[in-house]
Amino acid sequence: MRFAVLASGQGSNLQALIDAQQRGALAPAEIALVVCNRPGAPALARAAAAGVRSVLIDHTRHPNRRSFEDALLIELRSADIEAVVLAGFMRILTDHFVGAFPLRILNTHPALCPAFPGVYAVRQALDYGVKMTGCTVHLVDSGVDTGPIVFQAVVPVVDDDNEASLHERIRAHEHALLPEAARLLAAGRLRIEGRRVQILPG
Repeated sequence: MRFAVLASGQGSNLQALIDAQQRGALAPAEIALVVCNRPGAPALARAAAAGVRSVLIDHTRHPNRRSFEDALLIELRSADIEAVVLAGFMRILTDHFVGAFPLRILNTHPALCPAFPGVYAVRQALDYGVKMTGCTVHLVDSGVDTGPIVFQAVVPVVDDDNEASLHERIRAHEHALLPEAARLLAAGRLRIEGRRVQILPG
């Protein structure tokens, strides 16, 4: 299954996917395209270093979300993309895009959904004083971090945690779970019934 990875920044989750592909742990998923919406983002350099085709689609050059998403869809269709992974992609996608890949878009979120949706999940968890947080890999629907859950991992919050230290420990779990979710999706091993995701034996 040919995947596009959408990224906006450092690309550490992209790198985890690339590393999994290079060691043969991503098949039958294949990273066929990386799309970044921010010029100069390290994610573009990571794609280039791995020999993965990449394209920049700067969202600031589009007058609205529909125009930006149309540009995304043109690139993905031209590359015969079948599924999408959001790897630190800092744009909310509308039904226009999500509907083109129904239940074939994966995202990772640094919280235990449905807690703390949105951009500042780690900060919100610390501010709330939770003792446990973590990450969620989910399929994307029309909401913000509301899609059916594939994986979750729990990360304890320690007394001297700050946003950076806690996020770093959460990322370690994201880097393990996101490639595995892509592999299972590509292998047809995710059965979705309503909000429940069942992992079929392989």
